[in-house]
Amino acid sequence: MTTKQLTNSLYGWVDERLGLSEIAAFARLKRVPVHAQSFWYYWGGISLFLFLVQCFTGILLLVYYRPGAEAYESVRQITFVMHFGWLIRSAHSWSANLMLFAIFVHMFSVYFMKAYRSPREFGWFSGMALLAIATVFGFSGYLLPMDELSYFATKVGLEIPNAVPFIGPAIATMLRGGAEVTEFTVQRFFALHVVVLPALFLPLLGFHLWLVQKHGNALPPSEEAKHPSDRKSIAFMPGFLVKDLAMWLISLNVLALLASVFPWSLGKQFDALAPAPLGIHPEWYFMSPFEMLKILGTVLPGEMGEIAGLLLFTLGILLWLLIPFYDRNKESGRRARTAHYFGILAVILLLTTTALGYWTIRQ
Repeated sequence: MTTKQLTNSLYGWVDERLGLSEIAAFARLKRVPVHAQSFWYYWGGISLFLFLVQCFTGILLLVYYRPGAEAYESVRQITFVMHFGWLIRSAHSWSANLMLFAIFVHMFSVYFMKAYRSPREFGWFSGMALLAIATVFGFSGYLLPMDELSYFATKVGLEIPNAVPFIGPAIATMLRGGAEVTEFTVQRFFALHVVVLPALFLPLLGFHLWLVQKHGNALPPSEEAKHPSDRKSIAFMPGFLVKDLAMWLISLNVLALLASVFPWSLGKQFDALAPAPLGIHPEWYFMSPFEMLKILGTVLPGEMGEIAGLLLFTLGILLWLLIPFYDRNKESGRRARTAHYFGILAVILLLTTTALGYWTIRQ
């Protein structure tokens, strides 16, 4: 039997049991729109690729990481003793930040393309839930090295839930495992990072991807206005898939460059009795609510400022999440324009408060 015959025989055996030919036929029939905004379609795939990198590098780090009192020492050994440990850790940290950036870009592209409209509401809701879990992924993983920067940044970050009226202090205490950030906090964050969050994220990701396949790629309003015969498209396989994989390759090169040229550093071991270093702040994806709390805290006295900041930010997130119920019609109208301006305002506020937060830290 020749190699080709053996391959065909093996494929036939697998196809009979798994239906590979049906999947291939679906992929060949699936079409992807081609227009001036097609570039934004790739950001969902980039987010998925970076999540896969997170899984791969996270499993490698899991082999040597020891949560609890030995957390810092285990990360020090990974970074300075294990062969290429510094590169794996750096790739894991950089891919986490790049993944969150890609998800934010994907979210805003979906919003301004009006891809949350019927019948894609559940795609919007599941995507927002994935973004929320991804930010908790980043926050829980940031503490795990237990160096000076991650320790004090986590203390600052936990002030955000602590400011929630009535239930906030209880939530912060539960997350910390006590009144202060200790090795018990590391154990809780570790369990959250490697067990609880993946258990929530993976099925939700599968549901989100299934919805994308079911409803296809949404057209921006400018393309929806065209006659169907004037719209262009390409086959998902191989046309779009090849381009999507090319974007994955570009993302891998960007990640490799950042991880090798700008390796993720490890600071001094934390000292709970030492004063916090200057410039301590949450990660960039939490900087906007952090700065909003600071601004309103200077305008309104005491806890009123913190409460007002949390209420304002929560209201904004709620309005953002429920936008499919407001902007429902595909025809351009008052609600569509209002939703568009609301999106622009959200981008401006997010960028302004984030930039202001970093600017005030450096003063």
